[in-house]
Amino acid sequence: MAARIEDYALIGDTGTAALVSRQGSIDWFCAPRFDSGACLAALLGSRRHGQWAMAPVGVCERIERSYRGDTLVLETVFTTPTGEVAVIDFMPVRAAAADPTGRDGAAPTIVRIVEGRSGTASMRTELSLRFDYGSIVPWVQALGGGDGEGPFGFRAVGGADGLIVHADVELTPSELHHSAVFTVGAGERRTFTLSWFPSHLPSPPAIDAVAVLADTERWWQDWADHCTYDGPWRAEVRRSLLTLKGLTYAPTGGIVAAPTTSLPEWIGSVRNWDYRYCWLRDATFTLIALIDAGHVEEATAWSDWLRRAIAGSPEKMQIMYGVAGERRLDEYEVAWLPGYESSAPVRVGNAASGQFQLDVYGEVMDMFWTTASRGLPQTSTFSGRHEGLPSDAVDLARMLADHVRTVWRQPDDGIWEVRGPRQHFVHSKVMAWVAIDRWARLVEHLGLDDDPAPWRALADEIHADVCAFGYDAGLGAFTQYYGSGSLDASLLMMGLVGFLPPTDPRLVATIDAVARTLLVDGFVRRYETTRTVPVGLPGPSSPTDARADPPAATVDGLPPGEGSFLLTTFWLVDCFVLLGRLDEATELFERLVALRNDVGLLAEEYDPASGRLLGNFPQAFSHVGLVNSAFNLHSAREQDNIRVTNRSVNRR
Repeated sequence: MAARIEDYALIGDTGTAALVSRQGSIDWFCAPRFDSGACLAALLGSRRHGQWAMAPVGVCERIERSYRGDTLVLETVFTTPTGEVAVIDFMPVRAAAADPTGRDGAAPTIVRIVEGRSGTASMRTELSLRFDYGSIVPWVQALGGGDGEGPFGFRAVGGADGLIVHADVELTPSELHHSAVFTVGAGERRTFTLSWFPSHLPSPPAIDAVAVLADTERWWQDWADHCTYDGPWRAEVRRSLLTLKGLTYAPTGGIVAAPTTSLPEWIGSVRNWDYRYCWLRDATFTLIALIDAGHVEEATAWSDWLRRAIAGSPEKMQIMYGVAGERRLDEYEVAWLPGYESSAPVRVGNAASGQFQLDVYGEVMDMFWTTASRGLPQTSTFSGRHEGLPSDAVDLARMLADHVRTVWRQPDDGIWEVRGPRQHFVHSKVMAWVAIDRWARLVEHLGLDDDPAPWRALADEIHADVCAFGYDAGLGAFTQYYGSGSLDASLLMMGLVGFLPPTDPRLVATIDAVARTLLVDGFVRRYETTRTVPVGLPGPSSPTDARADPPAATVDGLPPGEGSFLLTTFWLVDCFVLLGRLDEATELFERLVALRNDVGLLAEEYDPASGRLLGNFPQAFSHVGLVNSAFNLHSAREQDNIRVTNRSVNRR
């Protein structure tokens, strides 16, 4: 069985990533990209689906691990009765744009260095290679070595994939895996490398593992040193930013939501999704986190990726794309994998890419406004630029605003990508207002020829619609969707995007209602997954959704049960800051920070009852939330003002 989710650490090369368990096993590795087929997939199955174990033989008295400085170089120290040994795991950074096999001619490579620290220790490594999520057992060809004749190695190919292994101990093949037992004394090193390559091309040469280690540490530390934040949560912010960088696909600037698929939102449930793609919803959150931290180059690359990905007809805009902007993310189930702790099905691809989610138009338009108002530099595929925004971005923003004008009255699938009936989700309508409001601001800010008055009038119309039909006087709060009578954590965004001022009693009451109802065991749930809803309930602004659905279903069309969502809890922190309730904000923020595992990583969700992290891991959104909330709290506490930077706007 795989380790607990929180017992994994991330290593990566800004092109793909791997997960290393606390026990020294690499249980997940996709190559050459985040969304490629896994060649180590024990995370969702067992050793026979691909795994690379490295651990002491026999008794291990203590395991301690950490990243070396501000890097993604992981060091795990095992203490045995006879000695202490460290396993250093990392991936050399592929530093410049190139082809699918890597950058600067480098291949995606995992390096493992076993280093004796004191006494002697007997170690065992077992390597089981499988391609296509464990379905293909490769053909293996030995390359010689061992017994003093040079480095040992073998080449494994299957389908389009190839892997080459180099080691300075001999790995013996047996029962479809390779293994070795070896001893290291104080000051001794044993090195192992595993590199991916296209099976029709020559395999890459061996690398000097020790030299590359120094280069990799220096690269990450240099990147981290560009961070400008120097507040009370400096270490936590830096680790979250390093994690975001590790989830970045450097050739395009796209940032994946997580490097994994199908880690469950509830153990044993069907809430298992593929997160190895780039969501538009992350745009402004991520952009502001990077800008505020001084990583303008990454913010620019992310913004440029987004504009390229969504280019085309506004009605064809998706909620997510592949790391290079791919649009076809067809979802299928991997039947031969049993799933993490039997949480099936395992899914590849994401059917939510075809959903209609009105809120993403607001996120994209808000990204354009943030880019223009903060003067973020951007490249442009086309010539010409307005002050603060490329001309093609202005044209695209104009088209998006016009499209929102025609579709904002329609029900949608909502921020949580529900697979139940479409509804008139309040958050979606609020973000439609954001889209039009930001376009009106851009028209004025950039001095465009467009008349802002009609857009202001439309923003007012949407605003009035939400206030009339999204607010439940009996409940004393805004609701999840028109006529629902239930709450949703996405309502916390109403103040953060400037839909209502922090003094509005309806906003204050809604924040308090979410905290009172959805704050369970100290953390915020997204919504009540146990409630059932009538299908096809018409909103007052549009006709009944005509999709065929059963007579009643949960709001998301799935069996009940999930953990507390970490990002929404960070939103509550920001809301408390917005309202000036800094003691409550600080207490809640510290509670969230304490959830990070021993190397500073967060998943998507948390189960307070079992004390376990849940969902895909590590989760970019959770780390973005940590960075933004840290900035918000620090600014409010140090400058005695309230500066919620999730959205840089003048509030209504």
